[in-house]
Amino acid sequence: MTLAPYATDWTRSRGREFGLENAGARGPRSPYQRDRDRIIHSIAFRRLRYKTQVFIAPDGDHYRVRLTHSLEVAQIARVIARTLGLDEDLTEALALAHDIGHAPFGHAGEEALHGALYDQGGFDHNAQTLRTLMRIESPYCEHDGLNLTWETLEGLAKHNGPVANPGWALAELDAAYPMRLDTWPSLEAQIAALSDDIAYDNHDIDDGLRAGFLDLEELLAHPFVADHWREVERRYPTAPLNRQVAELIRSQIGFMVNDLIGETTRRLQGITRVEDIRDASGPIGAFSPELAQQERTFKRFMYDKLYYHPEQIETARRAKAVVAELFSAYAQQPVLMDEEWIDGLPRHEPERSRHIADYIAGMTDRFAIARHADIYGVTPEGLRNV
Repeated sequence: MTLAPYATDWTRSRGREFGLENAGARGPRSPYQRDRDRIIHSIAFRRLRYKTQVFIAPDGDHYRVRLTHSLEVAQIARVIARTLGLDEDLTEALALAHDIGHAPFGHAGEEALHGALYDQGGFDHNAQTLRTLMRIESPYCEHDGLNLTWETLEGLAKHNGPVANPGWALAELDAAYPMRLDTWPSLEAQIAALSDDIAYDNHDIDDGLRAGFLDLEELLAHPFVADHWREVERRYPTAPLNRQVAELIRSQIGFMVNDLIGETTRRLQGITRVEDIRDASGPIGAFSPELAQQERTFKRFMYDKLYYHPEQIETARRAKAVVAELFSAYAQQPVLMDEEWIDGLPRHEPERSRHIADYIAGMTDRFAIARHADIYGVTPEGLRNV
């Protein structure tokens, strides 16, 4: 496939932190294909199978977790990248890796670790993604981390846009391997980030309805959903409700993908280099103004009805307590950690507390629950609400 002139060209990659790689020296894969493969083969990626997406440690087999969410984001992102003439492998690598830094129990675990590290600089899952890939996940003898390309790391660092005031974790990594935090990332990174929005805006509807946290009538009161629902009813008036809902979600995903492609194509007029993307005054990848407003309104609805549902808030409170108590236990008795983490424990702060947070952040939901039970002698209750 011929790349568009504004796409990221792997033959012009800035290389890797630990040595510039000869792109053709190790078989047919491009540097971004190798990045994608390193991510997929990593332990941190496999652990996403048991990390919270919306519902904490769900018992049901049909609910999404971070792993299935990441795969769905990658699928959407790759379609858009292909249509726009971007590097599909870089886009896919970014989509697959974007949530690797999440702590157990999702944002509840992140808040607990941020509180535990408040005097040591705090905790941020986006920066933890970079920290995991660049320093913690280390399967190679020659260097720490996965040694991903500059373009992949840059995209993960800035997928939400330029970073004016990086926290300690990102600042340390940027000092070691500068990622031009003051500029926009590649269009591949922007598309991966927007594909994340498309995936969870729609798939969370499916999980929310399945769990009974969303009410279909309330959902249909939202204009964006109502418009698509009317079309589904018109086309499939006798179909079972569950099939109509699946059709609704497919319809909305398709509409958002096409809108994103159209608006991005419009903004690409006159852009002929990837550096034009980075030096732009704003994002090039974007929804149309009308859809962007609808999407923001819909997100507020989902926060009110799903993410901040009373049962979700109570479950998150209990999950935060588990993470906070794990941190307290390891801070007081580091010998409770796995041996390899004990061996690497720094003697001084803030590195000591950050090391403990790295250990906890890598845990899956179920591993955190099990370790808490081992330490405190009681299995935490009320951590599953679906």
